[in-house]
Amino acid sequence: MNRKQVKWGVSIILILTISFGLVSFNSDKRNFEIVKNLDIFYTLFRELNSYYVDETDPAKLIKTSIDDMLKSLDPYTNYIPESAIDDFKFMTTGEYAGIGALISKQDDYVVISEPYEGFPAQKAGLKAGDKLISIDGKNIVGKKTSDVSDLLKGQANTTVKLKIERPGKKKSLSIEIEREKIQINPVPWYGMIDDETGYIVLSSFTQGCSNNIKEAFLDLREKQGAKKMVLDLRGNPGGLLDEAVKLSNLFLPNGTEIVSTRGKVKQWDKVYNATRQPIDTVMPLAVLVSRGSASASEIVSGSLQDMDRAVIIGQRTFGKGLVQTTRNLSYNAKLKVTTAKYYIPSGRCIQAIDYAHRNDDGSVGLVPDSLITEFKTKNGRPVYDGGGVSPDIKVKQNKYGNITYALVMQQMFFNFATQFVLENSSIGSVDNFTITDDIYNDFKKFVLAKKDFVYESRTQDLFDEMKEVAKKEDYFDAAKEDFDALEKMLKLDVNKDLDLFNEEIKELLGIEIVKRYYYQKGSVQFALKRDAELDAAKKLLGDTDEYIGLLDGEISSHAGDRRTVRK
Repeated sequence: MNRKQVKWGVSIILILTISFGLVSFNSDKRNFEIVKNLDIFYTLFRELNSYYVDETDPAKLIKTSIDDMLKSLDPYTNYIPESAIDDFKFMTTGEYAGIGALISKQDDYVVISEPYEGFPAQKAGLKAGDKLISIDGKNIVGKKTSDVSDLLKGQANTTVKLKIERPGKKKSLSIEIEREKIQINPVPWYGMIDDETGYIVLSSFTQGCSNNIKEAFLDLREKQGAKKMVLDLRGNPGGLLDEAVKLSNLFLPNGTEIVSTRGKVKQWDKVYNATRQPIDTVMPLAVLVSRGSASASEIVSGSLQDMDRAVIIGQRTFGKGLVQTTRNLSYNAKLKVTTAKYYIPSGRCIQAIDYAHRNDDGSVGLVPDSLITEFKTKNGRPVYDGGGVSPDIKVKQNKYGNITYALVMQQMFFNFATQFVLENSSIGSVDNFTITDDIYNDFKKFVLAKKDFVYESRTQDLFDEMKEVAKKEDYFDAAKEDFDALEKMLKLDVNKDLDLFNEEIKELLGIEIVKRYYYQKGSVQFALKRDAELDAAKKLLGDTDEYIGLLDGEISSHAGDRRTVRK
């Protein structure tokens, strides 16, 4: 047995020794089962490392066993090794030290996909589309994105030397960048969307985000004349619980219950109340949510709904109502473990009841009526559990065509935008920019010239399956003409589909192009031009009677599960 194996063995024996002490002291069957199975695991691990035909990596084997064990519990209980601590800190604080840019993989190259405005990468002149060739003299062509990310990060105030290839340039470029602490602003843009309505988008619940929302709200109200407000939490995956409480407190009176947590360890159960004076409890407020709005986003939207402080618009939220606590492990590792569930003021649990049946993206699936319980808001409006927060006004989520997904996945929007920037030094203002027929025709030519662009249709796949079955069952020959006609109709035609789905394609193309000139804030502004949820919010906020009637219960929405009707 090698030194690593001995080290693992000693560690597990120590655990066993302590655990056996617990057994003898407590005479507890559960503790005995723990010790018994740890003993089995250790002996299995020892035999595996001693006799397996190939050399094994003990650390990798243990990591795999830990990950699979935790995966059997829920998706949010995770083992965080020391090597991943920086990424974990970034998820909770939004802060890291690096160059301030998003990167992605394109063939063998790692490419700059978005330099953040005002950060080292952008200030040093890096552009979206730049291909990274080497970092500090080390060739990175063919390297994984995660490996390149590790090389770009480092201590603040240290330098990193990049060699890049830039589209439109014959020679490679060398750029030296000084790393900085990168604190991503969780409010990428806010502004007035009409003469009276302010809009604020929050991308994540990182440290201090409630202050960002407060500053944006006060600026819109005091300086820009906002009399109504839209808070956009769509796609916001959540984050820090304290920030969710503080954000809700901006609009709810001091002392209001916002959320409570309940779990196995009763001493850890806690009720979180608003502890400060709010900044506004009367301005009409609409909160936009989607299937991607999770955790802290659900606490904010759910508490504002339960207290009848805001109207929720969009789709049922993700349904992630599990509380994670970080526990320190040996060797600077950590365990992020689910310890409780969230309950919002009406008594509803945010966590999906039928956890096993979820949509492909992990969000709440169809919940049977038999599993749903009715609760009441402060004004007596009916709201329901079952997972997530159901909106007061439900807006059907856009479904993109297969060709649109293929254009995104094969980076057609990204690559065309890179070419577009080479040919256009400016595009004017975001408000006035549109994808003209000329721009779109150029995009079509760009896509059609790519011989390797392919996409699939589920309808075509099912047709092919049906044809094979028909051949096996001897129906095909008798209906061959019908099959041929249907196949011709279903045959994928890139040119035809580029015309058929041109509206949604133009929207995503416009977002990518605008981002090159005005960065993230510009892409947010452009996306708002064609936004069903925002249109619904503006319509509602423009009708005071409807807004008040809905919150007072005079107009019943049934929290988005049934069609809105007047009583």
